[in-house]
Amino acid sequence: MFPQRLDAPQAYDIAKAMMDGFNRHYRLFRSESARAKHRFETADWHGQQRAQRERIEFYDLRVKECTRRLEKEFAAGGLPMAVWQQVKLHYIGLLVNHFQPELAETFFNSVTTKILHRTHFHNDFIFVRPAVSTEYIENDDPAARPTYRAYYPRRAPAPQTLLATLQQIVEDFGLQRAFEDLPRDLAAVQQAILDQGVLDKQRTNFQIQVLSGLFFRNKGAYVVAKLINGFTELPLVLPLLHGPRDGLVIDAALFGEDDLQALFSFARAYFMVDMEIPSGYVQFLRSLMPGKPRAELYTALGLAKQGKTLFYRDFLHHLRYSSDAFRIAPGIKGMVMLVFDLPSFPYVFKLIKDYYPPQKDTTREQVKAKYQLVKQHDRVGRMADTLEYSLVAFPRDRFDDALIAEIEKFAPSQLEISDRDGDGRTEVIISHLYIERRMIPLNLYLQEALEAGPGDERAQAQLARSVVEYGNAIKDLVAANIFPGDMLWKNFGVTRNGKVVFYDYDEIEYLTDCNFRAVPQPRNEEDEMSGEIWYAVGPRDVFPQSFAPFLLGHPAVREVFLQHHADLLEPAFWQGHQQRIRAGHMHDVFPYERERRFVWNACDDPLSANSAGRSFPFSNQQETEE
Repeated sequence: MFPQRLDAPQAYDIAKAMMDGFNRHYRLFRSESARAKHRFETADWHGQQRAQRERIEFYDLRVKECTRRLEKEFAAGGLPMAVWQQVKLHYIGLLVNHFQPELAETFFNSVTTKILHRTHFHNDFIFVRPAVSTEYIENDDPAARPTYRAYYPRRAPAPQTLLATLQQIVEDFGLQRAFEDLPRDLAAVQQAILDQGVLDKQRTNFQIQVLSGLFFRNKGAYVVAKLINGFTELPLVLPLLHGPRDGLVIDAALFGEDDLQALFSFARAYFMVDMEIPSGYVQFLRSLMPGKPRAELYTALGLAKQGKTLFYRDFLHHLRYSSDAFRIAPGIKGMVMLVFDLPSFPYVFKLIKDYYPPQKDTTREQVKAKYQLVKQHDRVGRMADTLEYSLVAFPRDRFDDALIAEIEKFAPSQLEISDRDGDGRTEVIISHLYIERRMIPLNLYLQEALEAGPGDERAQAQLARSVVEYGNAIKDLVAANIFPGDMLWKNFGVTRNGKVVFYDYDEIEYLTDCNFRAVPQPRNEEDEMSGEIWYAVGPRDVFPQSFAPFLLGHPAVREVFLQHHADLLEPAFWQGHQQRIRAGHMHDVFPYERERRFVWNACDDPLSANSAGRSFPFSNQQETEE
């Protein structure tokens, strides 16, 4: 129960110190995001990627700072629970008229759990549910930048054409680098809009709403907007790139929810956007992608902790309104990770085993470091993002007995079964786990197609598409300086849109840390007939010619793979990309098809990562993703 009086003298000061800690965090977060504009204008691509990596660490650093301050100034860990109840009430008062209240609540939870060192918290101590609404938050300062701007083509008393409106939209972002040929680009955008058919009959309410902040990621900047014509609304995104003549270009015009889902995919790096009111951005984006959970939108905007908070609330809500049991996930069991799922919930839960077979020379800390590497790296649409949690409680009666036995056998240190609340409800508590989007394991997807037989045209198309996508996924990872390590089919998944994504990270390495070698020629007949490796192999040596026996056992798979990706079996392919990366060349993979690009950018780049017809100028590669 909450206290009837706010009589603890230090409660307000603690709440104010926590709010100061959050405000400092968001000020630094926003400043770093704002600097992405200058890095884009000056083509500082390595600086952009470095900033994206470093910004991920901001939140934990600020939580630690705030925790140290509270311990030093207030000995906060030793205060009675009645004081903490009052701290929360004072903090709620400070959230009134705050522009990021939902983020501040999550920050409060993070600091509180660090200080109290408890595995379970009563609702009085943390924000299990939001205390302050994020609806209709506005900054009334006339000098403040609005969340979005509205433009009205052909509105009196100053009629304006669609082309002039598009020019005004681009110019309002104030980019300090000239376009190569902005009239040319805008004419192409206008024609693409007209081709959509939404303006065949102009309604009274004809406007374009545009988010005020550009979305930056790697080499691209994105204008995010929606066209409104009467009752019709159409999402619109304009990708901006650096062109071949040292000026900016509008590379394409993307429309509709599917294009937006690709742009905000869970397999891509986070955006950098300067937002004063993040909930306003999320609300706008949800109007473009109503099927996208708010948790994923906050995460895509770089606010991963808020994404985790909302995901967990959604998960608890799902548990309340479902009745199926957690089970061992379908597919081949991993040697390092134990994976389980809930059939009615579209995610899988992964925990690190306590011990591994001899061929897996790794440790728990090394595996965690690999997952952190993926979190900070550009995932180029080919590596699933993960949510990392500690001390997660599940209802015991929702766990299949076989799953409990599996955890007790392979990860006993991660498991606790207890009635920690003393209310008669037994819980399964997992010490540490990762959660990621569920996909169909690629080996099962291929097996399904192979079992259908050569007479099934649909199955054969599925087989060919997935094998080609598998090779494309590897090449995209190579372009991003990633060697997946274990390239078996079972370590890749297929999304609902047929995209192949890598999700097993315990053997992942930077491409430039590997030594790609050709298999030496046998010295004599005894070497040739030997079943053992007769030549020296270093710890980071990789022999691409040896991939084929493990990956291409089935003739139908082998035929498709060799037709499209035979270069993956040659050391020269891998070595060539190592040389370019070491020389400072940075590839990028953009989330739209080649056919969507405007014609002046559609020529091929022979030096691009993918030589199988997927390459693009400026070292950009593109394709549809979930």
